Amino acid sequence: MSVITRVPEPNIWEEICREFGSRARPPLDDDQMSVATDYADFSATKHHPTFYGHMHARVPGDFDGDSELDPAVSHPACLGYAFTDKPPKPPTPPGPPPPDKDKCPPRQYLEHYVFPYLLPALEAMLKQARIEQCFERKRTKFNALDFITEYLYRRNPKFSDRGDTELLNIPFVKEWLKDHPRPPLPLSLLWTEEEAALIIQSYWRGYLVRRDPEIQELRQWQREWREVNSNIHSRVSDFWDSKLVVAPSTDGGEALSSLSVNYRPASPLPDTTTPASAPLPPPASPLLPPTLS
Repeated sequence: MSVITRVPEPNIWEEICREFGSRARPPLDDDQMSVATDYADFSATKHHPTFYGHMHARVPGDFDGDSELDPAVSHPACLGYAFTDKPPKPPTPPGPPPPDKDKCPPRQYLEHYVFPYLLPALEAMLKQARIEQCFERKRTKFNALDFITEYLYRRNPKFSDRGDTELLNIPFVKEWLKDHPRPPLPLSLLWTEEEAALIIQSYWRGYLVRRDPEIQELRQWQREWREVNSNIHSRVSDFWDSKLVVAPSTDGGEALSSLSVNYRPASPLPDTTTPASAPLPPPASPLLPPTLS
């Protein structure tokens, strides 16, 4: 039988899966049970679209197909060909009973009690590694041992309540991380390509703005202004301390006598009941700070 379809180009992922599949037990092949299937790439110059994706074979015979062909039922390009489907898969026969795990040799123990759980975990790990682009980059945030640990812990057949348990919530992982804490991952591994491109582009745009001469002049003025106005509270306190005059008191102590700067308050507002034509009262005498006695 022949099938006309598109055959994808081989890549490193298929090579790894092929090597992994060669080590496993070969499954039953439907083609060997019925007929061999030959896959060919579709070409519009060689094949008719009617044959795309269907199993077909040429049927030689001594008959007149033109008189028996019904265009309402079949396409004229199918003349002399037979179409069929793959036979259904037979039911899988039950396997032999597993050996006693306390008395069997190491090889049988691995084949019956370890590999049935470990091989699916390795296959899922390879699929996740492909999603994390481990075959394209030298360094990634993906940790294969952590993935296998979480996978096996969740799918332990003896416990059915571990389906949503994360790696950091596993008890023995918590105890291990208490004594062996891990350093944080660098941002280059945590960011996606879109996030890293956005941050790099924003930093580059900021650099182009900061290198402008007018922007550099503005930043220099802001820097000088911050230096001049730094520690404003202490400068105000030093200013008033320099204006105060300390005079000796009669009891042997020191007192504040006067200020070198006179303070004159503003004139009081006129009374609202006084007519507008009435003269304003004279200004009050300047206030002096009280002296300590």
